[in-house]
Amino acid sequence: MVTRMFRCDTCGANESEKRLVSESFLIDGKPVLVEGIPARACLRCGETVFSRGTTKKIRRTVHGHAQPRRSVQVDVFEYA
Repeated sequence: MVTRMFRCDTCGANESEKRLVSESFLIDGKPVLVEGIPARACLRCGETVFSRGTTKKIRRTVHGHAQPRRSVQVDVFEYA
Protein backbone atom coordinates (compact mmCIF):
# COMPACT_ATOMS: atom_id res chain seq x y z
CA MET A 1 0.00 0.00 0.00
CA VAL A 2 1.51 3.32 -1.10
CA THR A 3 1.23 6.24 1.32
CA ARG A 4 1.53 9.84 0.22
CA MET A 5 1.45 11.44 3.71
CA PHE A 6 5.21 11.03 4.02
CA ARG A 7 8.29 13.13 3.37
CA CYS A 8 11.64 11.38 3.06
CA ASP A 9 14.40 13.13 5.01
CA THR A 10 16.99 11.75 2.56
CA CYS A 11 15.60 12.58 -0.90
CA GLY A 12 12.43 14.61 -0.24
CA ALA A 13 10.06 12.18 -1.99
CA ASN A 14 6.53 11.91 -0.64
CA GLU A 15 5.59 8.30 -1.40
CA SER A 16 6.33 5.33 0.80
CA GLU A 17 5.15 1.81 1.45
CA LYS A 18 5.02 -0.49 4.45
CA ARG A 19 7.76 -3.12 4.52
CA LEU A 20 9.29 -5.59 6.91
CA VAL A 21 13.02 -4.93 7.10
CA SER A 22 16.11 -6.20 8.89
CA GLU A 23 18.46 -3.80 10.64
CA SER A 24 21.78 -4.32 12.40
CA PHE A 25 22.73 -2.49 15.58
CA LEU A 26 25.95 -2.34 17.59
CA ILE A 27 25.08 -3.13 21.22
CA ASP A 28 27.96 -2.98 23.72
CA GLY A 29 30.41 -3.48 20.84
CA LYS A 30 28.56 -6.56 19.57
CA PRO A 31 26.62 -6.60 16.27
CA VAL A 32 22.97 -7.56 16.66
CA LEU A 33 20.54 -8.20 13.80
CA VAL A 34 16.81 -7.61 14.26
CA GLU A 35 14.59 -9.11 11.55
CA GLY A 36 10.99 -8.48 10.58
CA ILE A 37 10.82 -4.84 11.69
CA PRO A 38 7.76 -2.96 10.38
CA ALA A 39 8.91 0.23 8.63
CA ARG A 40 7.92 2.86 6.08
CA ALA A 41 10.21 2.75 3.05
CA CYS A 42 10.66 5.61 0.58
CA LEU A 43 9.68 4.50 -2.92
CA ARG A 44 12.38 6.68 -4.51
CA CYS A 45 15.52 5.96 -2.46
CA GLY A 46 14.52 3.10 -0.15
CA GLU A 47 15.30 4.96 3.10
CA THR A 48 13.42 3.32 5.97
CA VAL A 49 11.74 4.99 8.94
CA PHE A 50 10.53 3.31 12.13
CA SER A 51 7.63 4.55 14.23
CA ARG A 52 8.33 5.68 17.78
CA GLY A 53 6.56 2.56 19.11
CA THR A 54 8.63 0.28 16.90
CA THR A 55 11.85 1.96 18.05
CA LYS A 56 10.86 1.48 21.71
CA LYS A 57 10.10 -2.20 21.11
CA ILE A 58 13.49 -2.72 19.39
CA ARG A 59 15.27 -1.10 22.37
CA ARG A 60 13.36 -3.26 24.87
CA THR A 61 14.15 -6.37 22.83
CA VAL A 62 17.91 -5.88 22.43
CA HIS A 63 18.53 -4.38 25.88
CA GLY A 64 16.06 -6.54 27.80
CA HIS A 65 15.90 -10.20 28.69
CA ALA A 66 14.72 -11.48 25.30
CA GLN A 67 16.69 -14.40 23.91
CA PRO A 68 17.91 -14.36 20.31
CA ARG A 69 16.06 -16.63 17.90
CA ARG A 70 19.40 -17.82 16.51
CA SER A 71 23.07 -16.87 16.44
CA VAL A 72 25.38 -16.69 13.44
CA GLN A 73 29.10 -16.17 12.94
CA VAL A 74 30.03 -12.89 11.23
CA ASP A 75 33.19 -12.17 9.24
CA VAL A 76 34.65 -8.71 9.92
CA PHE A 77 36.64 -6.77 7.35
CA GLU A 78 38.40 -3.45 7.74
CA TYR A 79 38.16 -0.87 4.98
CA ALA A 80 41.74 -0.03 4.09
